[in-house]
Amino acid sequence: MPQQHPRRRTRAALALTLSLSAGLALTGAASHAAPAPTGPPLSSCIPAPEAPLHEMRGVWIASVANIDWPSQPGLSPEEAQAELEAWYDEALASGLNSVVVQVRPTADTFWPSELEPSSAWLTGEQGADFGGWDPMEFAVEEAHARGLDFHAWFNPYRVTLTGTDPTALAEDHPARVNPDWTVAYGGKLYYDPGVPAVREHTTAVIMEAVERYDIDGVHFDDYFYPYPVAGEEFPDDASFAAYGDGFSDRGDWRRDNVNQLIEGLHQQIEAAKPHVAFGVSPFAVWRNAGTDPEGSDTTAGAQTYDDLYADTRLWVQQEWLDYVLPQVYWAIGFEPAAYDVLVPWWSEQVDGTDVALWIGQATYKVGTSTQSPEWSDPQEMVRHLDLNEDYPQVTGDVYFSAKDVRANRLDHWPLLQQAHYANPALPPALNPGTTEEVETPTGLRTARTAEGTRLSWSHAGDDAGFAVYRVDDARGPGRVDCDDLDADSLVAVLGDGDTDWVDPEGDKHDVYVVTALSRDNTQSPASKPKRGR
Repeated sequence: MPQQHPRRRTRAALALTLSLSAGLALTGAASHAAPAPTGPPLSSCIPAPEAPLHEMRGVWIASVANIDWPSQPGLSPEEAQAELEAWYDEALASGLNSVVVQVRPTADTFWPSELEPSSAWLTGEQGADFGGWDPMEFAVEEAHARGLDFHAWFNPYRVTLTGTDPTALAEDHPARVNPDWTVAYGGKLYYDPGVPAVREHTTAVIMEAVERYDIDGVHFDDYFYPYPVAGEEFPDDASFAAYGDGFSDRGDWRRDNVNQLIEGLHQQIEAAKPHVAFGVSPFAVWRNAGTDPEGSDTTAGAQTYDDLYADTRLWVQQEWLDYVLPQVYWAIGFEPAAYDVLVPWWSEQVDGTDVALWIGQATYKVGTSTQSPEWSDPQEMVRHLDLNEDYPQVTGDVYFSAKDVRANRLDHWPLLQQAHYANPALPPALNPGTTEEVETPTGLRTARTAEGTRLSWSHAGDDAGFAVYRVDDARGPGRVDCDDLDADSLVAVLGDGDTDWVDPEGDKHDVYVVTALSRDNTQSPASKPKRGR
């Protein structure tokens, strides 16, 4: 049987410490025998920052090739903003709580960077002015206004999607200014991971975004060294000769190059903003068991360790990541690489570490893939999340990509949402206690309106998000205990500064409690409970 993930034990212990002697201890066996009146003890309760109350429910919003956003290059600021807001609103309506937005697709940026030019996928011309707005600032603020976490998605090495002519780049592009940083491979231009200056530059670009914007995460996908191209060798003879001292095997040297990027970036993020999560979404097969007995029972045609020189298992073991998000893009029972083989394998890898495990889901295959017949069944994705529940190490999922969630082929999404996302969930709290605590909401009020029960409250200090809980008062008028504040009673997650909400399903038999959310997604002590109207 799967074992309880140690991260959950750590978070629970933290919550109990913060709750002092109040919290769960006040609702032990004795309290169930003789209900006690509500009062100050509940206001000392801080719900533990663990799954399933905190669960990653994310969607990738890809900008490269205008896959999702923006829909085409050169939109006006107003058009681009409206499109992004629509994606965010759809994410909320789909039961999701996080967005993973691609902001550096081809060594160009979605913010006014001092280190790289603006992205042509947004502006229409690499290096062009954004037209009076900062897309990253807008994207982060609008996400937080809706209670969505914002993970900034960077590609570390890709310079072009097509073509190898550096003169096609913006005149001041670092890859054009420093041609010895780049190599041409498979009809594309890449930064050479073996050049130390490339690692330093890539890290500096990412840290510019970390330090400048209130992002919640730094995200890499599966692209490190490029996927192999038949008949071509990756042309790094020059960098291996210059920087490969101490390595007799070029594969080991390449892996070390990527390891240094991952470890160094982890250290810099932790030093600058320890609440910002750092994670990678690799191709899900580290190595096949036929290659390495420590690998998964798969026969995949690619292996991240051997082909992309990404030792993702090592990164988990060394805890250089806050989360790992393998792209388990195959059906249950798919023989070469089965979903029900890889999820247990990854669960074993994170067990005993402080690395969270989320699963990348292939929404794009539903109703379109001829790879296996399971993708023609609208219940396939539901079964994926059913299986995840057998592995407590799995604390969330992310879907590729936004346009495929929108497409809702085979009408599969309402089935998934009804089965697994009927209630909201708070975004993950991977680094609890790393930001300032927020004040408890005060003055909770309820009123009956034509739309339902209206809640409003006051909150001191900077803007914060809020969690709203609704508890049936069957145990007595106004009675709420700390352990009532769980995934089943959470009814709303609100964005920064939202201090009112209407519950369309509430009635006079309900009791409401509100907590405020800090930037690390931990909660304040609970408000005093308030009866519905």
